[in-house]
Amino acid sequence: MQNIETKEKLERSEIKKIFTSGFKPADTHKIGIEYERLPIYTDTFKAVPYEGGVCNILRNIAKDDDWDFITDDFNIIGLKQNHDTITLEPGCQFEMSLEPQFTIKALEEKIKTLNKKIAPALERSGAELLEYGVSPVSTHKTIELIPKKRYHIMARYLWGILSDVMMRETAGIQCCIDFESEEDLRKKFETASKLTPFVTAMFANSPIRGGVYTGYKSFRALSWLNTDNERCGFAGNLKENFSIDDYIDCVLDSPMIFITRQNLPIQLNGRITFRDFMEKGFEGFEATIDDFELHANLYFPEVRLRNFIEIRNHDCVGKGLQYSLLAIYKGILYDKYAIEEFEELMKDFRVRDISELRYNVPKSAMQAKAGKYMVSEIAPKIIEIAEKALIGGDNHEDYYLEPVKEYVEKGICPADVIIRNWHSVWDKDINRLIKYLTS
Repeated sequence: MQNIETKEKLERSEIKKIFTSGFKPADTHKIGIEYERLPIYTDTFKAVPYEGGVCNILRNIAKDDDWDFITDDFNIIGLKQNHDTITLEPGCQFEMSLEPQFTIKALEEKIKTLNKKIAPALERSGAELLEYGVSPVSTHKTIELIPKKRYHIMARYLWGILSDVMMRETAGIQCCIDFESEEDLRKKFETASKLTPFVTAMFANSPIRGGVYTGYKSFRALSWLNTDNERCGFAGNLKENFSIDDYIDCVLDSPMIFITRQNLPIQLNGRITFRDFMEKGFEGFEATIDDFELHANLYFPEVRLRNFIEIRNHDCVGKGLQYSLLAIYKGILYDKYAIEEFEELMKDFRVRDISELRYNVPKSAMQAKAGKYMVSEIAPKIIEIAEKALIGGDNHEDYYLEPVKEYVEKGICPADVIIRNWHSVWDKDINRLIKYLTS
């Protein structure tokens, strides 16, 4: 494709507006969820493929409940209804992205309503959505990518020995948080970055993969540790007073994968960073704001900045734990006193301790060490801070912490229960694991 672009040069100020457009008054702040689950067949527990499987399920959901199709080159890759979407991740994982709400209860009710609406289509296909962090039977070798151009380009580019596992096998839950100003953003971003490895440990839920025990409590988190470290990890390496400009620098200095022109991909394959692209262009192409937004969406830190804060690194969980996860972040990040209490709790931890914790959590979860403490010693204090903030709120959402408190009080995570049963009463029977997860 020959370039004849004559657009004005992209300025940093235009990029910054993407993030500052998220400034909202505190009394309008909501909480959001991006909720991935694994489609499996109810008889074999194998991953449901796209052709003849997930594609038909999406068609039937749309027909049953009047959803609009989201397509890529005429291939159905998701559904949209008002402000809610059901989209497919690379390995056909279902992701519900719901319109943010003021309360966790409103999100819970919306999820329950949508689950009822999509249940008939799943049942007709002999499938169900598993609330678990990694494919329990099928592996990336037998899970094909959906027909979305971006995912095929990513799969060829992303390096790391478990990048295929991350893309095709895993399912997680992301929490989305609003901010009022740059100072409010800074505090919440720093707090979320330090908090997330502890929360990842509390909700670890992916020890069995491919029908066997992996030796890890969150194999999903392990897969992210082994995927393209140039665009994963902590944005800014937990730098203090981390600003929007610091985040922009992180994105600018990460290698580019591709851009699009006339709806066609032009692959850069890491040859230049976005900063170089802005300054020098690439083979006659000049950087645009759309190029930056695409590139920023291909940057995968533990906590990602958009016009909201996206906290990303948690296994998919069920049994009410998905709402416990939201309650922890809402309780701490939406209460200035809770943020101060958490900062006080973290004063004994060095940046190195938090960074090392991220690497220790996949294997050890609640028994992982952070400095001289184990997560199991810190987790109850985190719950206490969140609970205190939520009790004082108008909606008494401390109720949603009860499912995770049952684990934290025992010093365990969901994976610990699975591992114990797997090696004893379940006798390594995958049928019993699935029955437990879906009961």
